[in-house]
Amino acid sequence: MKKIILPTDFSENAWNAIFTALKIYADVTCHFYIVNAYEPSVLKPLGAQGHKRLDVIYDSLSQQSNKELKEILTYLEKNHKNPHHSFETVSVESTLEEAMYKIAQEKDADLIIMGTQGATGAKQVFLGSNTVKVLNKLTNVPILAVPDSFNFQKLKTVIFSTDFMKGYDKFELDSLLEMATIWNANIEIIHVAEEFVLNETQETNKAILEERLSGMEFTFTDLPFKSSTAYTIGQHTANRAYDILGMIRHHHTFWEKVIGEPVVKKIAFHSTIPVLFLPEK
Repeated sequence: MKKIILPTDFSENAWNAIFTALKIYADVTCHFYIVNAYEPSVLKPLGAQGHKRLDVIYDSLSQQSNKELKEILTYLEKNHKNPHHSFETVSVESTLEEAMYKIAQEKDADLIIMGTQGATGAKQVFLGSNTVKVLNKLTNVPILAVPDSFNFQKLKTVIFSTDFMKGYDKFELDSLLEMATIWNANIEIIHVAEEFVLNETQETNKAILEERLSGMEFTFTDLPFKSSTAYTIGQHTANRAYDILGMIRHHHTFWEKVIGEPVVKKIAFHSTIPVLFLPEK
């Protein structure tokens, strides 16, 4: 049974991620953990009276969290009649990233699927602070970030971005290969660079990747670097309604390049399709 965490703040964004998860894994036996993490937006007051006030705030947040989670569960039990799927709700007093880390460890989760706020005026994946915190905290769990209002219907191509600088352990690619297998999708390996002559290490790793993908339909695409790595990939994935983009969060390679890019360029890291952040070894 596949174990999938679905964080929610009860927004349309979070609902869309839930629906995307249910459709991607419609034919797969899954147990979904629908999680709400809450914390007051006020600083902890000082003094006995302040502590009492804080307790009231926490009680109110806890009650509201559990109430809305119950409503989600009721809706799914009534409207989502899939014998492959079961659900469990979790309300936790914590930051989002700490809650995801704790629950992923306790439940031995296979995947996290979360909605990601679009850039202003655009229904696209944008790496906001919460998303980045979760990605940096949970380096060993795959995370699928779903754009605003993305309407999943089918999966035609799984795009995999790499620079061939590191090898590929089997577990790193598991969730990407599983999605491709479930939907009988093609895999497109994209390489962003200013020039495409591979060194010996890259050639070896490319051969390893080809071996990992043995028996699947895949192609290689070279993308000339434009402005930034993030921008180049964003341009390539624009208007591809039936695809998912995957990337491994290797330190010192692609992920570091994206996170390390200036804010103006980082904002250009957007995608109209879901982005699957694969774990690092």
